[in-house]
Amino acid sequence: MRISSTWQDYELIDTSNGERLERWGSHVLIRPDPVVVWTNENLSPRWASAEARYIRSAKGGGHWEYFRDVPQQWRVAYKDLTFKVKPTGFKHTGLFPEQAVNWDTAAELLKQRNHANLLNLFAYTGGATLSAASVGTNVSVTHVDAAKGMVQWAKENAVLSKIDGNVRYITDDAKKFIAREIRRGVKYDAVILDPPSYGRGPTGEMWKLEDELYSLMKLVAESLSDKPLFVMLNGYTAGLSPSVMKCLMQTVFGGADITADEIGLPVTHTGLVLPAGNTAIVKFE
Repeated sequence: MRISSTWQDYELIDTSNGERLERWGSHVLIRPDPVVVWTNENLSPRWASAEARYIRSAKGGGHWEYFRDVPQQWRVAYKDLTFKVKPTGFKHTGLFPEQAVNWDTAAELLKQRNHANLLNLFAYTGGATLSAASVGTNVSVTHVDAAKGMVQWAKENAVLSKIDGNVRYITDDAKKFIAREIRRGVKYDAVILDPPSYGRGPTGEMWKLEDELYSLMKLVAESLSDKPLFVMLNGYTAGLSPSVMKCLMQTVFGGADITADEIGLPVTHTGLVLPAGNTAIVKFE
């Protein structure tokens, strides 16, 4: 497992009974996590300092219960990057901290090239985008997400992080966009994908990962330049284990250097590492 362990402004304090206790900057939140199937008999005393808890509804969705006044939004930093975070109606805060280990991996790979053209699909609020763009002017990033609000959020994060000039922001369905890029003859040296299990495109297109992923990866392969650098695929669906992801990548990309593993977050109080998703990386150099 690769662990996102270099955060200063984020901390996974404790886990118990289907929940995470997390510090986002100076604010402490409790959020549900179905991976936490255990009950911690020796809870951290910092649970009492939580300012808000997300409560799931039996009918789907949920709401935040506030114990203290919490700002509508605030900022957290990761290395030289700055992100806006806020409690949203879907339990998220606008950032997946476990992905920092992948941001770092992608940035190191991009440093190998004098110039690299990166496509970031399902790019959300821009963590991977901004990390890649921060490598320098040698990296050009195309940031694609179907949600207009998320693309705007990513632009705001770019301003906060002082990233300007080498990112192109696109609001579009990922598969439709990459298919058009192929028809236009646009090629990419690297591709990052962070697809949801379920979702809808900007005009209501249904997305179900198991049904769409193979054909999407075939499009990714077709979009690569003559000398590609890497493809990075993130997955959260239970059936998309590292072994399954590796088999998929081997089927699509053949004999390339392929690794697949879990990513996770260290838990301060217990010393555990909480699994938080899977990543498969194809390296062509």
